[in-house]
Amino acid sequence: MDYNILEKVISSVASAADEAGVNIVAGDTKVVERGHGDQIYINTTGIGVIADNIDLGPHNVKPGDVVIISGPVGDHGLTVLAAREKFGLQGLKSDCAALHKVILPFLETLGTAVKWLRDPTRGGLATTLKELAASAQVDIYVNEEDIPVREEVRGAAEILGLDPLYLANEGKFCAVVDKTAAERALFFLRQHPLSKEAALIGEVRAGLGRVYLHTSLGATRELYYLSGLQLPRIC
Repeated sequence: MDYNILEKVISSVASAADEAGVNIVAGDTKVVERGHGDQIYINTTGIGVIADNIDLGPHNVKPGDVVIISGPVGDHGLTVLAAREKFGLQGLKSDCAALHKVILPFLETLGTAVKWLRDPTRGGLATTLKELAASAQVDIYVNEEDIPVREEVRGAAEILGLDPLYLANEGKFCAVVDKTAAERALFFLRQHPLSKEAALIGEVRAGLGRVYLHTSLGATRELYYLSGLQLPRIC
């Protein structure tokens, strides 16, 4: 590996750790066959503590709750793909962010009104919602027109034949909130720079674990788990 690349990566890792307020306490190296390492692998494991008053999970989700996304989807996955394949697409930027800076005060402000929360990374938003619906044994209805997608991402995804709903996200989170707290949740999130484009995208209904998308054309189609490999492969 070019030493300049290694120095740049390590500097970036240090900067991200400093921004997130975490310490890097261990490191390791790995030997792989020549030509199979793609220059560098980085693997991380985080250790933290969950406060006693935080209870988030599918068991809390009930019909009548609403679904909120903290911002536009698809940014990270498409940016990584475009960079790896050198597509030369303009206006793309990863959404990587230290989300605890908005999530912790969000949970403190909303309390038990926040039922469930997760990052829509592997499999994108569609797979994340499908996993939730299956675990909670409810149906989830989302509106395509309410799901924020940047025009650069939408256009590039159309060119490449990809669905933004299945692209990985690194700096976004999806939350299920009690309907009575929906406006308060959106107001809070939109005041924070990491979630200023937060949107209410759907609702939870009684059901058996399905996710439905109301399309911009007025039709309704079911969303499933991501089939095949995640493109691009993130982790």
